[in-house]
Amino acid sequence: MSLTPYELEAKYLQTQNTLSCASLYLNQPDAIEDEIRPSLHLEQPRDSYYLTTSSSHPEISLPAQTKHLKAIMSSNGAERLANRKPIKKPVPAYLPSPGSVLTVDKALYTSIREAPRELIEEFTLPIRSGKAWKAPAGCIVKISTPEGPQVGDLNIWNAHNPRERFWASRTKQLHASHVSTYDRLWSNLPYMRPLATIITDTLDWYGTDEYGGRVHDLLGTRCDPYINTVLSGGQYNFQCHSNLTRAVLPYGLNEGDVHDVINIFQVTGLDEQGRYFMNPCPAEKGDYIEFLAEQDLLMALSTCPGGDLSLWGFGEDSEEEMIKCCRPLKVEVYRLKDESLLQKGGWKPAEVSGYKGRHGLDVPLGENREEKA
Repeated sequence: MSLTPYELEAKYLQTQNTLSCASLYLNQPDAIEDEIRPSLHLEQPRDSYYLTTSSSHPEISLPAQTKHLKAIMSSNGAERLANRKPIKKPVPAYLPSPGSVLTVDKALYTSIREAPRELIEEFTLPIRSGKAWKAPAGCIVKISTPEGPQVGDLNIWNAHNPRERFWASRTKQLHASHVSTYDRLWSNLPYMRPLATIITDTLDWYGTDEYGGRVHDLLGTRCDPYINTVLSGGQYNFQCHSNLTRAVLPYGLNEGDVHDVINIFQVTGLDEQGRYFMNPCPAEKGDYIEFLAEQDLLMALSTCPGGDLSLWGFGEDSEEEMIKCCRPLKVEVYRLKDESLLQKGGWKPAEVSGYKGRHGLDVPLGENREEKA
């Protein structure tokens, strides 16, 4: 939100909304003119704004301003918190309505899950590795823990168009930060449709633990060698990002196609200060999650080098320690013996979003469509 110079000056002199003002002074005091500009949709001349910079108060040095503002922030913040109005309990931003694509036909998906099926592909993914495979629309993909707890990082693309791929952030908004049975995995813009639907989850009993942790994580993303080097100085080539990169090369994709993942079998949450945490994987031998492919898919999976995350850490010593809790994952792809069950139930691959607009390019001044005389 753009602030007028008058508002900024008032915030400084009257100590109102001091946090916004302080961030300007404390972070980039000499770049305020670059930060405060009139919106392009406000048709007022630029010289009507008095752009406040650090030189607007030459009699006050920057250190003095900083000290003054910190004191204000401390006292004013406590007062504002004490006077904060009660807030109603929020409701989810995206609630499914009858007939909405967010509303899953549970009876249909249950019948699909329970219908006779035949195996068309299977493989076991070794520890600290990655592999990609194709899953035709209407088939069932099962990922299991054949030897015990192990976290997996999963990427998904439209098999015919890799620009359409799994969008963790929107999926998190539409469903939850951690997903389970009957939740869907959605694709990115401009496609905006389900890529897969979870039809079985043997860890759905886990719920929310005493620390707020839940399973099948969308809060975080894949481990990668770049942040590992930043935090530990080490060079390690088998992070999930690297495993997924190697996995998709045979399909004509590259590192740039690897995207945010769903961390299957992984327990995560946010602590009381909003910081991300990970707990050990609760899966046991034979646990699994199943997806119905809503489109023709290319999927790629990494067996996380952190294993079950019971010994998780950064650096060479941690990598050597974590291998003790690494186990394989198994992938099975099935098709229904009676594929007409899908059509009889009214199932079909979802269409892309019906938005046909031009993002306002035909109205460059925004929603104000009146032309000036």
